[in-house]
Amino acid sequence: MSMETTAWTQLHSVMNARDASRPFARATLRRIAAFTAPHRPRITRFVLLGVVTALLAVATPVLAGRVVDAIVTGGDEGTVVRLALLIAVIAVAEAALGLLGRRLSAALGEGLILDLRTAVFDHVQRMPVAFFTRTRTGALVSRLNNDVIGAQRAFSNTLSGVVSNLVTLVLTLGVMLTLSWQITLLALALLPVFVVPARRMGGRMARMQREAATLDAAMGTRMTERFSAPGATLVKLFGRPAQESEEFAARARRVRDIGVRTATAQTAFITSLTLVSSLALALVYGLGGWFALRGTLEPGAVVSLALLLTRLYAPLTALAGARVEVMSALVSFERVFEVLDLRPLIEERPDARDVPEGPVSVAFEDVRFAYPSADQVSLASLEEVAALDTRGGEEVLRGVSFHAAPGTTTALVGSSGAGKSTIAQLLPRLYDVDGGAVRIGGTDVRDLTADSLRATVGMVTQDGHLFHDTVRANLLLSRPAATEPEIWDALRRARLDTLVRDLPDGLDTVAGERGYRLSGGERQRLTIARLLLAEQRVVILDEATAHLDNTSEAAVQEALAEALEGRTALVVAHRLSTIRSADQILVVEAGRIVERGRHEELLAAGGRYAELHRARSTAAPDAEESPGGAEGTTGETGGVEGTAGEAGGAEDTVGVADGVEDMVGKAGGAEDTVGNAGGVEDTVGKAGGVEGDAGEGRDVAVGSSSGSAV
Repeated sequence: MSMETTAWTQLHSVMNARDASRPFARATLRRIAAFTAPHRPRITRFVLLGVVTALLAVATPVLAGRVVDAIVTGGDEGTVVRLALLIAVIAVAEAALGLLGRRLSAALGEGLILDLRTAVFDHVQRMPVAFFTRTRTGALVSRLNNDVIGAQRAFSNTLSGVVSNLVTLVLTLGVMLTLSWQITLLALALLPVFVVPARRMGGRMARMQREAATLDAAMGTRMTERFSAPGATLVKLFGRPAQESEEFAARARRVRDIGVRTATAQTAFITSLTLVSSLALALVYGLGGWFALRGTLEPGAVVSLALLLTRLYAPLTALAGARVEVMSALVSFERVFEVLDLRPLIEERPDARDVPEGPVSVAFEDVRFAYPSADQVSLASLEEVAALDTRGGEEVLRGVSFHAAPGTTTALVGSSGAGKSTIAQLLPRLYDVDGGAVRIGGTDVRDLTADSLRATVGMVTQDGHLFHDTVRANLLLSRPAATEPEIWDALRRARLDTLVRDLPDGLDTVAGERGYRLSGGERQRLTIARLLLAEQRVVILDEATAHLDNTSEAAVQEALAEALEGRTALVVAHRLSTIRSADQILVVEAGRIVERGRHEELLAAGGRYAELHRARSTAAPDAEESPGGAEGTTGETGGVEGTAGEAGGAEDTVGVADGVEDMVGKAGGAEDTVGNAGGVEDTVGKAGGVEGDAGEGRDVAVGSSSGSAV
């Protein structure tokens, strides 16, 4: 057993012990009742149908006994025929009611699935970004699929059985008592054999259900991560397919084992109950026959009692099994409610108002912020940990204040981890501040409606995301009502229209998962086109041109300058050349703004900004003008690539120098993660000055000498 498997097993033992000791709260049952309130009319019809079906089920044994009596006593043939026809009519009616009941059951169950899934999906959509960075995607999808279906079974399958079986049980006991109270009491003496094991088995099945759900979610997470394009690439690059298959097989075997244990326990339980009912049936025939031979019981009554006994023990067996099913369903409901109980950190206020019309300003007023702790945004079961960390994160922003007038461009520069991207994420309210205020048009973003805020603020990140959908669908995310000419205009301004026209299906070409059918530069330009299509009044560019070669970057910078005219822009940049014309530049260090001004003013001041500029000039004075760069996995440069995707020459991971990133302090201006020469990173060990982007790009994965992806 591998170390990973051993650690996972130990962790699961802790989690399972915790779950096994947790009883089901009455609050869970009350929440289920409240959740099913919209379905109560359908539930009522379903219950009434079950009552009628139960009545018919009891009538058949009584009629069968009368047929036997008529035969034994030499009754007329007409009576036997009429009784037989009545039994046939009841059988047809039972079949018809069974079909109707199944339809009602399916409608009820599927309706509940719809409500649960939409409720969970809507709730998860409102969770903060930190929730998604911590949560295992496969575990979350399992809640939305497996657990919702498990909860639905309680209504589509178990509910119908419980109602009809309870009615059948009561009616059967009543009829049996009228036929022979002695035999009926003897049958009831075996009742504890059904009830006691059912109570014990219910708790055991609940524990196994929790374990199975956890194992299924873990296996789903494994597949989700390894089947994604980045995950599959990583596995191939490190030569781990065999090890990954072994680890997956270990998880799959655990799922198999719990499935076998569950099925065996259920089968043994039901088989034992069936055996008891069979022995009881033999007892009824023996005792009833003895009474009949003595003349104290009609032969037909013996037959009726035998048939009714099956109607008695069958419901008892089903009800005993129903407890197991209900306990399993309650586990599923608990896991669904667990997600619904997570409180979204970002909520719209009841009196929220729209963003004011016209050009708007942006202001940060003494903003303080720390990322939320794990217990605020996640669940231990979704992270595969025994307990969540309750400690809050270190304060990232410490009193940030600035004002951006309408239609101006504000640039943020500074070391990696200084807080630049955090500032950018607070503006569209991806997080809420801990202190101070972020304002758009003079209004605190917490007082604005979510719809108007999203319609006002647009953002392009360093790694723009594309869904596995068509180019058209990815563009229309920002503005669903956009026309065809408007789409092509946005593509033209992003310098992408020619490429899209050359695609096999044009706008209807599928971009692939995360846009992997396009090169890094093409993906980024598509996200910029999406921004241009939205026509928002406030635009955030978080290293938006990091994935573009020099030629493409220059073209897009021209398009952005045209598109951003009259709009308020916040630009996070490492390449200082891209923000020289900004109306104000803010230098961020350790969560504080240490300098502010225009490019020339900051150079003249000789502070941190001037240091960054000098470092760039010293490391690679001609890097930004040189066409000899290479596109890398996360960004291409005018000279060489850094792992964070920026370089006009040299970037330092602890102090961006608008140039080449050098994680180990090499001179010469380039990062080389595997020690190759040639001045650029080569993740797979190539020399010659270009990096191969594993799996990225449509045809070629080594980059061109001109610095753009081929």
